[in-house]
Amino acid sequence: MTTFKELNLSEPILKSIEQMGFEEATPIQKETIPYAMEGKDVIGQAQTGTGKTAAFGIPMLEKFDRNIRKVRGLIIAPTRELAIQVAEELNRIGRNKGIRALAIYGGQPMQRQIRALKDGPQMVVATPGRLMDHMRRKTIRTTDVEVVVLDEADEMLNMGFIDDIRDILKGVPSERQTLLFSATMPREIREIASTMMKNPEEVKVKAKEMTVENIEQYFMEVPERYKFDTLTNHLDINAPELSIVFSRTKKRVDEIAEGLQARGFKAEGIHGDLTQGKRESVLNKFKHGRIEVLVATDVAARGLDISGVTHVYNFDIPQDPESYVHRIGRTGRAGKMGEAISFITPREIGHLQVIQKVTKGQIKRLVPPTNQQAQLGQQQVVVENIVKAMEDRNLKEYNESATQLLEEHDSVSIISAALSLLTKERKNTPVRLSSIAPISVQRSGRGGGKGGNRRSNNKRFYGKRRGQGGQKGGRNRKGNFQNRRGGGRKRS
Repeated sequence: MTTFKELNLSEPILKSIEQMGFEEATPIQKETIPYAMEGKDVIGQAQTGTGKTAAFGIPMLEKFDRNIRKVRGLIIAPTRELAIQVAEELNRIGRNKGIRALAIYGGQPMQRQIRALKDGPQMVVATPGRLMDHMRRKTIRTTDVEVVVLDEADEMLNMGFIDDIRDILKGVPSERQTLLFSATMPREIREIASTMMKNPEEVKVKAKEMTVENIEQYFMEVPERYKFDTLTNHLDINAPELSIVFSRTKKRVDEIAEGLQARGFKAEGIHGDLTQGKRESVLNKFKHGRIEVLVATDVAARGLDISGVTHVYNFDIPQDPESYVHRIGRTGRAGKMGEAISFITPREIGHLQVIQKVTKGQIKRLVPPTNQQAQLGQQQVVVENIVKAMEDRNLKEYNESATQLLEEHDSVSIISAALSLLTKERKNTPVRLSSIAPISVQRSGRGGGKGGNRRSNNKRFYGKRRGQGGQKGGRNRKGNFQNRRGGGRKRS
């Protein structure tokens, strides 16, 4: 595994990445970023959900100057949903450097886009049809473009945009860097790569066959602000012997660990800022049961091999399927069953579906437990402990006291008092956590734009629904700039 710090990125970019909750680069990022930062053309073959936006976005953001208010980076995306998402992510990564990205797509008023372009964004993320409209009007001037990215090129091929792509590439300076990303490499995409790219480096990240055995996988759809209460409620109900909670940032690890302590749990956190001595001390306490909940980042959990972990909680979903498998693999060991529970915000459902497809596992939905269920769950744990003690222990020395109690009080009152004394008192101390951006993948819907766009007969594409319909006004066969509108699709 490679951390972003190992990729020699600038402090503003590293700060943004950390604020977004990432420490480790995904395989496509680890392979692509060094080539792209050297100015080389790159062909990246990877599935959706593997972190392609940061793979091409980080080198561009490192290259551009906030004081040059011209379009220097052009990202072409197949749908308006993806264009919006990519622009949002680029703006999050570039905020500490002052670099801005603008999404341009069909269905939005042209004059509003023209006004936004006059404000001088350094990057434009656009759908093909609307980009060609702006090129024809000269409201987007391509003379200063230094980097062009084709995102999800095979999707654009299937949607009938391949001639548009050729026209756009002919309209930007030949002395440019070109980055092409595609899940598959059909003949037409290979042709573009061979004719319009300069000695490209190829990066191929094939999804590994990742299967998970002996682990029951679940998810709960939980808004960000309710995650912590959901975690403590689940811990109260299930009372795991040893559990690991994964979060994406060091700051959140500290906050979650402190919050759990405030609510009466024996918890501590580990992350990359701890000294080796402190890390070993925390892990030693966890191994010997003096800590019941370990809160960790992915980096800190590298090589973690502790038997007896019954539950893994993905408090923040990881950014790629491999990290997910690595995390949940901390449980279900030595032939024993384990449970993995992921907290998913509504915007992250699409990303969860990508993980489920790659891992070929079934991740079942759970309803988040309520406070009342947690209180009853704690009592049930005590009841089970009492029954176990009755089965396993010699209780003769307590018989005389028990008989005396039964002579003076009714049995229900005695057992209720025992449950009251043995049940852990619930602490509802308020806990506030710093926020991080959700991870989402673009999912384009059916139906959409007016007019006839060439369609694909394929129904599915790596976990995303293919759209049908498309540009307003259609597209003429000669590939010129006449009667172009739109370029995106409406989500159904």
